[in-house]
Amino acid sequence: MNVTPRATMRLQFNAGFTFDDAAALVGYMHRLGISHVYASPILSARAGSTHGYDVVDPTRISDEIGGRAGLERLVAALRRHEMGLILDIVPNHMAVGGDENPWWTDVLAKGEASPHARVFDIDWRHPDPERDGKVHAPFLGEDYDRALASGALRLCRDTAGRVWVKAHDRKFPIRDEDLPAIFGEGTPDAAEADRLVARYHEPESGPRALHRLLDRQHYRLAWWRTAADEVNWRRFFDIGELAGVRVEDPEVFEATHGLIFELYATGLIDGLRIDHIDGLADPGGYCRRLRARLEDLRDRRPAAAADHAPLILVEKILAPGERLPEDWPVEGTTGYDFMAELGGLLHDPSGRMPLRSLWREVTGEPDDPEIEVEAARRQILATAFEADLARTVRAFAALARSRRRDRDLTTAALRRVLTEVVIQVPVYRIYDTGDGHDAADDATIAGAIDRARAHVVPGDRPALERLADWLHGGRAIEGGGVDASAEAGRTDEADPDMLRRAALIRFQQLTAPLAAKAVEDTVFYRQAPLLSCNEVGSEPGAPTLSPAAFHQACIDRRRRHPMGLLATATHDHKRGPDTRMRLAVLSEMVEDWSRTVKSWRRMNMPSQASLDGHMAPHPADELMLYQTLIGVWPAGLDATRAARNTAAGEILPRVAGWWQKALREGKRRSNWVEPDTGYEAACLAFLQAIMGSDSSFPEALDRLVRRITPAAMVNTLAQTVLQLTCPGIPDIYRGSEVLDLSLVDPDNRRPVDHARLAGLLAAETEPAAALESPRDHDAAKQAVIARILALRARDPALFLTGDYLPLTVTGPAADHLLAFARVGTATAGTQPPHAIILVSRLADRLIPEDGAPLIPAEGWADTLIEIPGPLAGHHHEVLTGERLALREGGLAVSGLLTRLPVAVMTGV
Repeated sequence: MNVTPRATMRLQFNAGFTFDDAAALVGYMHRLGISHVYASPILSARAGSTHGYDVVDPTRISDEIGGRAGLERLVAALRRHEMGLILDIVPNHMAVGGDENPWWTDVLAKGEASPHARVFDIDWRHPDPERDGKVHAPFLGEDYDRALASGALRLCRDTAGRVWVKAHDRKFPIRDEDLPAIFGEGTPDAAEADRLVARYHEPESGPRALHRLLDRQHYRLAWWRTAADEVNWRRFFDIGELAGVRVEDPEVFEATHGLIFELYATGLIDGLRIDHIDGLADPGGYCRRLRARLEDLRDRRPAAAADHAPLILVEKILAPGERLPEDWPVEGTTGYDFMAELGGLLHDPSGRMPLRSLWREVTGEPDDPEIEVEAARRQILATAFEADLARTVRAFAALARSRRRDRDLTTAALRRVLTEVVIQVPVYRIYDTGDGHDAADDATIAGAIDRARAHVVPGDRPALERLADWLHGGRAIEGGGVDASAEAGRTDEADPDMLRRAALIRFQQLTAPLAAKAVEDTVFYRQAPLLSCNEVGSEPGAPTLSPAAFHQACIDRRRRHPMGLLATATHDHKRGPDTRMRLAVLSEMVEDWSRTVKSWRRMNMPSQASLDGHMAPHPADELMLYQTLIGVWPAGLDATRAARNTAAGEILPRVAGWWQKALREGKRRSNWVEPDTGYEAACLAFLQAIMGSDSSFPEALDRLVRRITPAAMVNTLAQTVLQLTCPGIPDIYRGSEVLDLSLVDPDNRRPVDHARLAGLLAAETEPAAALESPRDHDAAKQAVIARILALRARDPALFLTGDYLPLTVTGPAADHLLAFARVGTATAGTQPPHAIILVSRLADRLIPEDGAPLIPAEGWADTLIEIPGPLAGHHHEVLTGERLALREGGLAVSGLLTRLPVAVMTGV
């Protein structure tokens, strides 16, 4: 089956959206122009999982979403329309904590002797003999002793006669070796067995007997609050029910990927998206092994399967200037970097500093993102990753003990310097498993060490410099110690090279989750001069991107990763793509926004509450709330109080859910571990009051949204066209083919009205006509997508391999236009196949009051675009159907963007 990757659609599978539901949408997706479905994880996950990232059995397809038979029906439907399937997989972790995961359960039952013990990244050794060889199991909802005394921990038998200890709805296995102590040497009948088990529930002796039994197990049950300090296995971030998997072990790799390889070999899937690649011990090695295995299987695939090379896409957050390592054999990232570049391009750079000043004035808080990030990293490391830091320290301490020259480096000193260095690493991680790293990683480490020096006391400087040696490339293990002959009898565990590799891996597996939790899940909810800049993949402080820098990023992507995904929305985004594009307009009108904020605060002051001498909500939380309400408020309402009240009632539950999450993630007044329910309740009361039927605020909110809607729609169409025409494969998150004004999950995972979307597409609306009313903007966006994807289907090579050529724009409004061409290879004597793309940007100040989403001709004035000679001639405008004659040289922009703020023109 010849199916060139042109565009993906991300689908979220769960019990409410199954394979058969997706199969029913294949015709719609095909008409829209999608070439590949991009599926959320489909392997067996926890019962009721809404996302699939909590896999409990990697050897089975989830029955909740249709099982193997359902997958085959979906793939059959895709093949009938010559479409492919990309599967999201989760190699980093599996869900644990109960009895749903058979491998984890076996580890708890058999300890290190379990054949599955090597699957999980467990540190079995502990200096306390009572904990040595045991899995710390922090899954209790209360203190262990209280759980024993209250009867929350109970012994039970299942229908197969197996014995478990039950804690609420969770079960943990009892070792087979302990069954004689419970039942005696014989085999009691069911009634007698139940009686013997019941002895452990007797009020006086039961708790003591049960405790003695539990003390003999291969795990140590504990309160969930102990996880951050005591857990002895790697987690996914700080989630205590997702255990890290050791896919660096070849046997574990094969065991966890066997089904995935079989699905590829049989043609049911055509590519993979790798979740959280930075959590793995050796991301580069994993990618190389994965690529090799998939390529080996290509010849076994049936003829009906997609005939392109296996696609491998990695979820990777890239810092500004950071690139994927060149030795990773992957198509590219899942597109967070492109989202960040779009955001930088479509925000006004002149608004950055005034917005920060407004934040400082309103909140009384500092606006320096670097200070906030460092403070957040320090806080998160101390409160969420204490156990992970301790394991990293132990790894470096073992390395120090392995060499005579380093034996006086104390564990305490190593801990202090490691803490400071980890906090200062500006990227998710470096990539070094003991064989060295590239110059960029070396510079990253050098910078972190330099910044850490300012926080290290003089007495710890030698430890810091030794750590620097180890991190920079292993100079620490060259010379100065016992010679090789004296060490010949040493075990592998004492080999400095192996110990350094182990320590480096621990270091890198700590910096990645720390970066994510500190920035995405703390600072982005704590400091928000403009919320549209606080997005996954973006940097705090939201640096803007000039057109020239955006062009260069596209040229680089075309050269390095022309098949990487281009995302504007994901299942993990903080705000939907059109929520961000609406809020971006505020960067163009900071003076108006400043006056509005102050007016709203005065208007809503009576609804505030006083808690412990402080106002609720805090000004920072209040300012973030206003931005969120602007982002989700529906445009095009009837100008009546009844319409506004209805809208307020509809969005209130969504915003309330977002706000509670935001308050806890920000960790300023509340948090997930110890939520300040009083403060949260006061904030919710404030929200309900200002959005109530008697409040004048909804009318003021509606006025502002009406004011910015035209410029917001220009941003939306600019973002959409760029996603579909820049180098890469556009990825459309389900439902975002129309306006997506969503918030963070679970709001961005709400069910989609696919029947409505199919009806809109069938209507074949003209984009320019749909732009006239905000109520039709859904249709306008969808129509633009359909028309450009149809162009990509007609000439896939143009957008997959064609050159990216920036076009020069001059004149008074040059900063408001981005122009480029995608150019293919010409045959002798013919014009090269090409598309010329024009995108309006920063349009607010050029759109007249109550104007349409379009910069008028007078706004462009004498702005010109330079058309190169080989691209001059007659053109077809894909979005309007117009015929245009483009002459070589300077051409007036005002004559090209007369009906839409964007244009896609192909030669005819």
